[in-house]
Amino acid sequence: MDHEPPFQETYENLLHLPYDHEPKDENVFMVEECDLPMIDLSRLDLERGKCIKEIARAAREWGFFQVVNHGVSQEVLSSLKYEQTKVFRLPFKKKMEDDFLNLSAKSYRWGNSKATSLKQVPWSEAFHFSISDISRMNGYKSLRYPPCPFTPEVFGLVPHTDSSFLTILYQDQVGGLQFMKDGKWFRVKPNPEALIVNIGDLFQALSNDVFKSIKHKVVSTRDVERFSVAYFYCPFAEAVIQSCTKPALYKQFSFGEYQQQTQKDVQDTGCKVGLSRFLLL
Repeated sequence: MDHEPPFQETYENLLHLPYDHEPKDENVFMVEECDLPMIDLSRLDLERGKCIKEIARAAREWGFFQVVNHGVSQEVLSSLKYEQTKVFRLPFKKKMEDDFLNLSAKSYRWGNSKATSLKQVPWSEAFHFSISDISRMNGYKSLRYPPCPFTPEVFGLVPHTDSSFLTILYQDQVGGLQFMKDGKWFRVKPNPEALIVNIGDLFQALSNDVFKSIKHKVVSTRDVERFSVAYFYCPFAEAVIQSCTKPALYKQFSFGEYQQQTQKDVQDTGCKVGLSRFLLL
C-alpha cells in the first residue's frame, strides 16, 4: 500500500539475518496482562492530599499509572483518531515532504536508519511536533486540540524509556503497550476512559531515583494498525536538570545536552543509552 513506509525493502538484509544474530530475550514469552493503578482525578477537589499520595505511590512503585476523569472528552479523542487515520492514509511520499502540514523538518519519523539488528527497528511511523508548531499547522484541525504534541504510532516500538519529565498517553483498543516490572514484561489492558501516565528520564534524575523511568515497548500484530497519542512534558533545551537531594546520583546536565547525547548514542549504536551516561561514579 502506498501509504506505508518501505520497511520490508529498507530492512531486507536484517530480515534475512539468522535468529542467533539477535540478542535473546528470555522474558519474551512471559507476558502477563495487568491493570495499572487507577487514579480518579476528580478526587483532587475533595481528597486532594490522599489523591496526591496515591499518585506518588503509583509513580514510585510502578513508574506507570492510569487516570480517569481527566477532563479530555471522548469527543476530542474520537475526533483525533479520525484525523490521525486520514493523515496516515496519505501516500508515504506526501508524508515525507519537508513542508507537510507546515511542520518543522523531520517531524515525520519512521524506522531507524542506524539499526544493525531487528531489535533496534521500531516498526512504526509517527509525527513528532512541539507546541510551537501548532499555530502554523495546515489542515487536520482536530490534531490541534490540546494537549500537544501528539505522536501517533503504528505496529510496534522497541524497548525504551522516555526522555521527558512525564508522558501522557492515550492508546486505542488494539492495545500493545508493555512495560517492565521486577524483570518481567506486563501488558497494559486498554481502557477507553483512561489516560496512561509514565515517569520519564528527567523526572528520575530530578528525584534522584525516587521515581523511575521504566522501560516499555509496543508489541502489535502486523495485521491490525495501532494508533496512540502521546504528550511529552519537556523543558526548554537550556533548562538544567539536577538531583533534588544529596548525595546526587547524576551530574547536572541541560535538556539540550541530554538530547544531543541520546541522538549520538542512537547514531553510534542504534540504541538509546539514557541516564547511565550521566551517573556520577
